[in-house]
Amino acid sequence: MKSPLLSLPGAVPGEGTDEGVAAHYGDLFREQRALADGTGFVDLSHRGVVTVSGADRLSWLHLLITQHVSELPPGQATEALILSAHGHIEHALYIVDDGETTWAHVEPDSQGDLIAYLESMKFFYRVDVADRTDDYAVVHLPAGSITEAPEDTVVRETPHGRDLFLPRARLTDFAEASGPAIGVLAYEALRVEAHRPRVGLETDHRTIPHELGWIGSAVHLEKGCYRGQETVARVQNLGKPPRRLVFLHLDGSEVTLPAHGAPIRLASEGEEGRQLGFITSSARHHELGPIALALVKRNVPVDAELIADSTAAAQETVVEP
Repeated sequence: MKSPLLSLPGAVPGEGTDEGVAAHYGDLFREQRALADGTGFVDLSHRGVVTVSGADRLSWLHLLITQHVSELPPGQATEALILSAHGHIEHALYIVDDGETTWAHVEPDSQGDLIAYLESMKFFYRVDVADRTDDYAVVHLPAGSITEAPEDTVVRETPHGRDLFLPRARLTDFAEASGPAIGVLAYEALRVEAHRPRVGLETDHRTIPHELGWIGSAVHLEKGCYRGQETVARVQNLGKPPRRLVFLHLDGSEVTLPAHGAPIRLASEGEEGRQLGFITSSARHHELGPIALALVKRNVPVDAELIADSTAAAQETVVEP
């Protein structure tokens, strides 16, 4: 879905996962600084929006997702995962309930598969699942923003800022009143800095929640059964995950950033050494320079110097080995 805000001056379209919204509006670092200072907004209108209504919505969702939501108070934000039967991450849901309807935004173009799964699990529960992506756009206001959400807008407030479920027809008017518009590359750079994983980038077909530090924030360890819970409990109680998320400071002399999937190796072994992991996200940060997140094997020493393709990388621990 192509955002109308791509017509704003200086807008450069995003690519890949973030196609459909602006990557930036002409000055990436200025936009990052504005976002870090709590000004402007980010157009995330390419993300999927799913709602669940009905008297049983919270008790029903509680049975399906990794988070404890059976008694979720109205207005309280949370996040949750849907796992495969083997405990691998399939979806991440960013959730808020308004007292009558549970709202969630999800990765672009993933809402169809999510809704198909939810519909298959309805059985006799009094719930109604709907794809609201055509009607509602997600807009992000950074932490510290004094911009007021339009009246009757559903708001999901977190330590990182507020996500608005804004009627899509009001997106252009909101942009005119609440600028400056900030591209998704600035938002992603601050996400990488904050070590926050994203499905489809930090995950592959076998990623489990422990590898990304999602235990606690998105996975509640003291709730009833859900699909994939056996894997979560077994790894939590009896073992360690096979991989771990790390934060990388990249060599700033390189012109290009290592792409998603770029192999990680020990610097001491060079570019022909054993592959120990891969880059999941990379960004240019206005203060830190080039940075990245990567998944590496658990037994990689925490003080090891690494290379991503041919780029030198110093690691910081995100998930303990």
